[in-house]
Amino acid sequence: MAVTVKKVDTRDVDIAKTLIYLQKKCLPGDDLVDITAGHWWIAYDEFMLPVGFAGMVRSYYWNDCGYLCRAGVLKDWRGKGIQKKLLKAREKHAKKLGWNWLISDTTDNPASSNSLISCGFKLYDPSKPWGFKHTLYWRKKLNAVQRPRSKKKKTRGILEEILRSK
Repeated sequence: MAVTVKKVDTRDVDIAKTLIYLQKKCLPGDDLVDITAGHWWIAYDEFMLPVGFAGMVRSYYWNDCGYLCRAGVLKDWRGKGIQKKLLKAREKHAKKLGWNWLISDTTDNPASSNSLISCGFKLYDPSKPWGFKHTLYWRKKLNAVQRPRSKKKKTRGILEEILRSK
């Protein structure tokens, strides 16, 4: 079972119809999210049939931050790591855009929360919560953390300093 995640152009009528279909099918109780804003991805099975989708927009509050605005996987395809693939695709694109953070939220959705956790997202309390009273808020810092210098280099530097001082 090979699933491919592709960034899509929502100006294409067929893509737009597919994203609307996936939103309705994956999240039947939710209002549709505007697909003309931001960046969108569709997950396809080996026959190029859509099985999931995801979106990301720039945060309204921070310039260097993306908001994971929507994601869904068709019922028969859940539990196969597709949401994690969609998360990784969005993270990769956010880094390309120069964003330092990704944020998202979940409400009554342990599976999505677990996917966010497994991809390195941490819970946080935003200063201006935008969801329901029991919504969980997530964020992930994207810019690379500087790796500590190896002990070898540090030791070599100390030795060179000792030799210079003699």
